[in-house]
Amino acid sequence: MREARACLEANRDPAAKVLGDGYATIEGEDNSMLRLLEKVKKEDGQEEGETLQATMRLLVILQQFDMQLLNMSLQHISKEVRLTPAAVNSEVKLLQSFSGDDRDKTVLKSIQYTSDYEFNNGCRAPPWRQVHGDICYLVIKPHDTDLLSVSASTAGVYVNGGFEKENFSDLKHEREGEIYKDLVTLLKEKSVVFAENIAKQDFTLREEETTGNQYDIMDSGDEGDGDNTHRTNEDARKDSKEPQKAEKQKSNLKKTGKDRTPRKQPQPSLKWKNLGLGEEADEKKEEKDQIREGSAGKKDKKKVTVQESKGRVHPVIKGRKSKTPAQDQEDTFSESSTESEEEEESPDRRQEANSDLPSEYWQIQKLVKYLKGGNQTATIIALCSMRDFNLTQETCQLAIRDVGGLEVLINLLDTEEIKCKIGSLKILKEISHNAQIRRAIADLGGLQTMVKILKSPDKDLKCLAAETIANVAKFRRARRTVRQHGGIKKLVGLLDCGPLGSVPMTPEVEKDIEVARCGALALWSCSKSTKNKQAIRKAGGIPLLARLLKSSHENMLIPVVGTLQECASEQSYRLAIRTEGMIEDLVTNLRSENQVLQMHCASAIFKCAEEKETRDLVRQYGGLDPLVSLLDKSDNKELLAAATGAIWKCAISPENVERFQELKAIEKLVALLQNQPEEVLVNVVGALGECAQEPQNRMSIRKAGGIPPLVNLLTGTNQSLLVNVTKAVGACATETENMTIIDRLDGVRLLWSLLKNQNPEVQASAAWAICPCIENAKDAGEMVRSFVGGLELIVSLLKSEHKEVLASVCAAIANIAKDEENLAVITDHGVVPMLAKLTNTIDDKLRRHLAEAIARCCMWGNNRVAFGEANAVAPLVRYLKSPDESVHRATAQALFQLSRDPENCITMHNAGVVKLLLDMVGSTDEALQEAAAGCIGNIRRLALANEKAKFP
Repeated sequence: MREARACLEANRDPAAKVLGDGYATIEGEDNSMLRLLEKVKKEDGQEEGETLQATMRLLVILQQFDMQLLNMSLQHISKEVRLTPAAVNSEVKLLQSFSGDDRDKTVLKSIQYTSDYEFNNGCRAPPWRQVHGDICYLVIKPHDTDLLSVSASTAGVYVNGGFEKENFSDLKHEREGEIYKDLVTLLKEKSVVFAENIAKQDFTLREEETTGNQYDIMDSGDEGDGDNTHRTNEDARKDSKEPQKAEKQKSNLKKTGKDRTPRKQPQPSLKWKNLGLGEEADEKKEEKDQIREGSAGKKDKKKVTVQESKGRVHPVIKGRKSKTPAQDQEDTFSESSTESEEEEESPDRRQEANSDLPSEYWQIQKLVKYLKGGNQTATIIALCSMRDFNLTQETCQLAIRDVGGLEVLINLLDTEEIKCKIGSLKILKEISHNAQIRRAIADLGGLQTMVKILKSPDKDLKCLAAETIANVAKFRRARRTVRQHGGIKKLVGLLDCGPLGSVPMTPEVEKDIEVARCGALALWSCSKSTKNKQAIRKAGGIPLLARLLKSSHENMLIPVVGTLQECASEQSYRLAIRTEGMIEDLVTNLRSENQVLQMHCASAIFKCAEEKETRDLVRQYGGLDPLVSLLDKSDNKELLAAATGAIWKCAISPENVERFQELKAIEKLVALLQNQPEEVLVNVVGALGECAQEPQNRMSIRKAGGIPPLVNLLTGTNQSLLVNVTKAVGACATETENMTIIDRLDGVRLLWSLLKNQNPEVQASAAWAICPCIENAKDAGEMVRSFVGGLELIVSLLKSEHKEVLASVCAAIANIAKDEENLAVITDHGVVPMLAKLTNTIDDKLRRHLAEAIARCCMWGNNRVAFGEANAVAPLVRYLKSPDESVHRATAQALFQLSRDPENCITMHNAGVVKLLLDMVGSTDEALQEAAAGCIGNIRRLALANEKAKFP
């Protein structure tokens, strides 16, 4: 207070100090005339009379002229209206509301900010440009000119130099052309269409977009994991699902014809965000965005990260490097379809102001202040002190984020001090287990900095950076960021630690192994993306993983095998795993005592055993025995699911089933049919379904008491489980004794009810299972008729568009039609025209069962004639040209039945059936021989009858 009072007393009139005594605002402060008089006296005390008077007059004139100049300047300055952030934002929002694709009804195609982050003063320009008066930067797309890059400053708006044409990185802030007082004036100069539409005032107000895509700076190839400073697509979708808001929007649309729902003001939760500008999306992607979002503007992107320079923390806008066309194609959004563990957008949890915060929160806040303002020694001490807290607690993790500690920790990664980097990475590694922290690190550009650290010569740094990347890359956007900044290639490079078994174990070798382990750990997280899997393969990761797989270090093997089992969903990886000799190593590690390693090895075999060669290799290397032994570890559900999955796939080969019989695997699998999670049950039932293809195993399943739990599982809702259990029940139903148990448990009715399931795979599997049930039931006809609406249901499935469903239903109809009463019923339901419509198919599996169904349906009434009238005969003749002999047999039987109608014989003869059937008369298949000969005989008898009629 004393200092302020002294300043005010010494400067009673600040205006007079700045502009001169003539502008004094306090009475008595204008001493300009006295000073002029004293000045004249000092210059020459001898001057008198006219000389003194002339000098005085000249000085007064000069002072008056000075006053006039100052007044003119003040008037000119007062006339200049300097732009403010509020004025610019208001004008941009207004222009956005009149933007769109319609050239005649809108003034612009699009107008967008290059940054969605808004500072407290309303500016969007970075701080080091705000000092030059910059408010924000805009990307404007008029209807008739090229894209305009515009800067808005306090002095006005002008066209800037735009972005670098080669790599769309740094913005050229230099002014090109004149400065305009506002955006409308500038656009009138630059766009004729804009000027015309503004003059006509014949344009429509665009409705507010509730999806938030106009301000989504991530391109359409990226996930909607936008920043917390603006509405993301996912947030908008959630908002649109709120009933009250949806009803309000509907009512507004009905009343006014436009959506008046106010746009939600962005609420920043972090200081700096990973925003994007500048990079134009490709043409195809833009067209899709226009269709989906109604926006014709090209989207640009840039990144805002935080860096430390000379001890001060400040945001730095970084441009993204240019990409080749191949890279552009690669970076188009396409993630693994098996990526089911993707994190959901978690709410941004922050401590409430009035909540009782723990003492750790305030202590961490003090430490962050030391990190921000302390020297190198204080920084290291603060980092060490921060590590003393329990960083696994969510309270401590969120405290670091809330008080701005994440920005500082990421800034420290850009320093030259190794100790600071190590301390920061150790903390980031611990707190990045939190999903919100992971997303905040990605938003702040931490992943890009960690990827750069992977090239550091310091091995400790590389290990910590790789481990932190492994923690952060748990969601799609982070994995894509690692790939786009060259992280995959660098991580693959960490795997090259030299030969492991031929060198003595020294501290240096141990450090190399640890680097490789951390690299494999990061690749494991990144490999959940399809494009990252391809990038790992292109970077030469498969041979290095194969070499590391031979290591004896379990800590190394777990991430290596984890990466392999994740990548094994790709055909190229399965082939490489087999050809690189990794199957033997996987089988060897199945015998490990580490259950986590066993689980990942079994999962890898589960995915790789889709190919017969791999299944044979697993058997040759003795892998079936340890897999069966893992069934005893029923407490570990993840291990059990992996082991049963591997057994299921290996059981596809009959040779492996024989070995499973010797190991008593059937009994162990049956014991797992109860009190197990669904992921285990799916694999157990699948394995039993494959094993049940052998008669001996069907008996073993029955003796082990497996039929009742299998039938009980038919009431479940898991689609994959239903597909497998219907297959297993159908396989067991081929045995008469098993069928008796299934019928007693009402299993056929349950199978029939699954025909109503919406999943085509379940429908097809249930229809296939019904076939052996009808064949082996004691009174199949009566059983089928007892199902109310059952026959109508199965006939209606002939309208399905899925060939597997059609084939299975045709097979079921062929069995149902064996009973005359059931055949009459399905005929009344229109089975003949439906079967006739399917005869033009080229699928051999469907052809076979369709021909069988037609042959059976010909046994009733005038169905033969009806098939001929429905033009089903001539397409059947083409079936005889199929390479599948089972199709020949079924077709010949159908033609034999149809040939009993004279008109059908004529149609067959005209289609050239005789020549085809003559070749099949000599077949080794007796059923085919008989049917072919019978059909030819009917045609020949008709010909003889015609000859007798002509020549009696």
